[in-house]
Amino acid sequence: ISDIDMDFADNRRDEVIEYARKKYGADHVAQIGTFGTMMARAAVRDVARALGHSYNTGDRIAKLIPMGSQGFPMTIDKALELEPDLKSVYDEDEDAREVIDMAKRIEGCVRHVGVHAAGVVISPSPIVEWTPIQPDPKGTGKLITQYDMYSVGEDGVGLTKFDFLGIKNLTILANAIAQIKEVQGVDVDVENLPLDDAKTYEMLARGDTYGTFQLNGSGMTRWLKELKPTSIHDINAMVALYRPGPMQFIPDYIERKNNPRLISYLDPAMEPILKQTYGILVYQDDLLIMANQFAGYSWGEVDKFRKAVGKKIPEVMQQQKEKFINGCVEHSKWPLEKAKKVWEWIEPFAAYGFNKAHSASYGRVAYQTAYLKANYPVEYMTALMTADSGDTEEIARLVAEATRMKIEVLPPDVNESGAVFTVVGDEQKAIRFGLSSIKNFGEGIANAILEERMHGGAFASITDFLTRVGSRNLNRRSLESLIKCGALDSLGARGTLLENIETMLAFHRDVTAEAPQDSLFAAVLAPPTLELPEAPDVSLSDKLDWEKELLGIYISGHPLDAHKELTAKSHLTVAKIKENPQNKQAIILPVLLSDVRPFLTKNGEKMAFIKCEDQTESIEAVVFPKTFKEHAAALTVGTCVLIKGTVSTRNGEISIAVDKLKVV
Repeated sequence: ISDIDMDFADNRRDEVIEYARKKYGADHVAQIGTFGTMMARAAVRDVARALGHSYNTGDRIAKLIPMGSQGFPMTIDKALELEPDLKSVYDEDEDAREVIDMAKRIEGCVRHVGVHAAGVVISPSPIVEWTPIQPDPKGTGKLITQYDMYSVGEDGVGLTKFDFLGIKNLTILANAIAQIKEVQGVDVDVENLPLDDAKTYEMLARGDTYGTFQLNGSGMTRWLKELKPTSIHDINAMVALYRPGPMQFIPDYIERKNNPRLISYLDPAMEPILKQTYGILVYQDDLLIMANQFAGYSWGEVDKFRKAVGKKIPEVMQQQKEKFINGCVEHSKWPLEKAKKVWEWIEPFAAYGFNKAHSASYGRVAYQTAYLKANYPVEYMTALMTADSGDTEEIARLVAEATRMKIEVLPPDVNESGAVFTVVGDEQKAIRFGLSSIKNFGEGIANAILEERMHGGAFASITDFLTRVGSRNLNRRSLESLIKCGALDSLGARGTLLENIETMLAFHRDVTAEAPQDSLFAAVLAPPTLELPEAPDVSLSDKLDWEKELLGIYISGHPLDAHKELTAKSHLTVAKIKENPQNKQAIILPVLLSDVRPFLTKNGEKMAFIKCEDQTESIEAVVFPKTFKEHAAALTVGTCVLIKGTVSTRNGEISIAVDKLKVV
């Protein structure tokens, strides 16, 4: 056996590895080491930094290097041939030439030792008899191999490789099921869901796929809206087809599903194999059955065929082409032209085909995520936000999706929040940010608040809160963060609390100072009360700024909300542009400037990279020297502007080239 692949919830993957160590012995189990090399872009950035150039210098050069593809890495020499802009920078800019020349010398060298994302090997005897080992460079004390995945596996020393892959979506499913149990008291058996749920298929047919496993993304969503899936088999097929090669068969699959009269087979003998997929080759298993039945391969030869097409080696594929065609002629008595036609039909599929078990497994998880989103939307979106709590851009997208679904998302609250996102509200139809989501807010003080609330109930007033939360971590910084992000709104207005923060801190120091708790009088004395003079409330713009600073996104609204007439006229959003990028598309778009990075060109002129956002997404944009000179005063973070420009897709990255800019 060459390798065994298994997927687990990503927050429990370490448990599986630890189980393997206990089961087979710690000296028989190691994670697989990896050797990161200096790729073209990374080499440029590292060299620029080492030579003392600014970040923008390295970043500017690196972005001119096209992205490579799997199996075809980009090199600096190749980039200089392909990219006129890079060649121009190299010829004309002395700093750039110095960076590129040095980067070429270190390109391809090993940069660091790492740990494979999933790979683990288990040996029959102590692992040092099979591969040199070393401690994990992260200092975990665990062992990793000093052979890479190829040298340690079937084609190397011969150990079986286990891929213990952590899948975030399995964690999301587990968290969503726990939320549903806690909120609604319903036990959802995710392994035995009804596979004919109308709500689920209607949701997929509408294109409401964001946050589902394998079914999201603009391309897949567009196909699902055309397909209008009605069974788990449709989902399995789309998981298998939405890949390079088989993707060309998606339109045929959809047409044949919607119009059975179009179903046809290159040979009647194919019907029993391809009937479930409307005559379209979808699964690797079907390809292997054809090799056995039509080309006369033995099952041993079929397995070699599987490995050959999986490795995508041109010479091996050519050998298999000849063997398959000749086999069809000799074994099935097909005419040569027919045998060639069948090979031409299967060849684009062969190298990328999913096996049926893989497709069915992924399709099942895809259906499970879609089912929970359709039937338990609040709990499912809560689980999604918890899984991505460290990624503010993804949280912003999820909040926008929740808002579209008419689910309210609320800032943290000391009386309702958990550590992470939770379901709240009278009808359990809102999502509350967790206390651990607040930036610069320690885990210790968050836990202290949650433990005190669990034991003593909700906080009745600001006095009650300051008296009961005795943690020394409740200092000026943490108290100010709670006030500014809205976590104390249920106990007092933000303006009043901020104005009296010194009084509150002094009160907290007094009431939490060490006192003789066993004193007879301590039990009968009434707790002190805190009277705070009222102060003017804070503005909405201040609230939004603080939410952005402390939570990473706007909750109470968005600065662009004050310009709804412009957003209504535009008919465009950043999300729509990124979903369907059209190169050279002219756009006019209201946005908020969330980052501005000016720098000097080789001619000494100023230009800038800027980050623009609206209520849906963020996008990079470039302001060239002429436009920068005309609109320099408007290029400040936090400014709402109307930009006119063109969409540009370069090296797979979508951006906007700004022609004009106007403050709104």
